[in-house]
Amino acid sequence: MRLNIAIDGPVGAGKSTIADEVARRLGILHLDTGAMYRALGLKALRSGTDPADEEAVTALCRGLDLDVRTSEAGQRTLLDGEDVSHLIRTPEVSMAASTVSRYAEVRKIMVRRQQELAAAQDMLLDGRDICTTVLPDAPVKIYLTASSEERARRRWREMQAKGLPDTFEEVLQQVIDRDHQDMNRLVEPLRRAEDATELDTTEMDFDQVVEAILKLVEEKTHGQ
Repeated sequence: MRLNIAIDGPVGAGKSTIADEVARRLGILHLDTGAMYRALGLKALRSGTDPADEEAVTALCRGLDLDVRTSEAGQRTLLDGEDVSHLIRTPEVSMAASTVSRYAEVRKIMVRRQQELAAAQDMLLDGRDICTTVLPDAPVKIYLTASSEERARRRWREMQAKGLPDTFEEVLQQVIDRDHQDMNRLVEPLRRAEDATELDTTEMDFDQVVEAILKLVEEKTHGQ
């Protein structure tokens, strides 16, 4: 049986960075599924396609030249052959990703790609519908979250380090808006799967979260 680990959670919960380290410690691959939707959002913005135009976005998705690779620095997301790993982390692309991920056909295409990747090898996947839709039978399912204020604080610090001008209040509002959009979309809204373990990281540091997940993996996979 494949060791598939599914992690869901809201924006800014630290899923990608935490998942990178957990996967590294376990010696398995990590697939940041949110990066796939972000790449589609970036493609829409670059091509002048309104992210709110479901038909046009779905057509873009069908022909999307998207490649996901792993490296020592973590996952690299390539769009039309270009490494866009950093470009897809802006607030504008984040909101576009949240919009395009609402569409049923888009999600069907992306989920199929993700399931094919996970079936081929041991892998950790993180996103917003991994436990509920992509890998509902994964042996380890985690809902990673934190307070909206703490998630905004983490994201704001990252943006400051990159020289972006957004204020904390602006970032907090972006987090709140993104939560509302993700949790209220008609197709596969963000929610905690009933059999997923919720891990609130508001009062935890990076190492504590990693260790908690590794302990949970050990318990789930060895029946302890």
